[in-house]
Amino acid sequence: MSENKKTGTTTVGILVKDAVIIATDQKASMGYMVASKRSQKLFQLDDHIGMTIAGTAADALAIVRILRAQFKLYKLERGPITLKAAATLLSNILHGSKYFPYLNQFILAGYDNKPHVYSFDPLGAFDERESFHSTGSGSPFVYGVLEDQYKPNMSVEQGVELVKRAIKAAVERDIASGGKEIEIAVIDKNGFRLLPPEPLK
Repeated sequence: MSENKKTGTTTVGILVKDAVIIATDQKASMGYMVASKRSQKLFQLDDHIGMTIAGTAADALAIVRILRAQFKLYKLERGPITLKAAATLLSNILHGSKYFPYLNQFILAGYDNKPHVYSFDPLGAFDERESFHSTGSGSPFVYGVLEDQYKPNMSVEQGVELVKRAIKAAVERDIASGGKEIEIAVIDKNGFRLLPPEPLK
């Protein structure tokens, strides 16, 4: 992903029974031009944590590098970081840069004693009260699908199908979302698992 790209994006994170699922489209845009059809917006940060990105690519990739390094240091000193600690760390980083903010939204997800999903704004506020989140320009369309079709304690298989439907709905209506495939990851007690990509065409 080029450092100067901005991403017109659709990302989603949902809690299902004993797991959390995160997914993204792959289109990256610069103004009205499609800069990439295979832009990475879903990242593994640790064995049990993943994150999606929306916004300016350079800022987002800087945050990915910082978190990966901090999680490794934490693991050496104390063991695997908890999701609450990971969320607090990301919040502090973003809030500490509020006068020169990272121009991003993030979904941080993972599993420690249970699955967690957090949504962050650019200044570090985060929310775990909801069972699903979406960020990016396609999020209004995703929320329409999730509000209608999400159910607590869905199976992983049901959840995967739901995030596929939600992102495909956004791609149909949001000109800044799309690309070649949908990237999907499942995080449960066995850790982070990237699924085979779902073709968008």
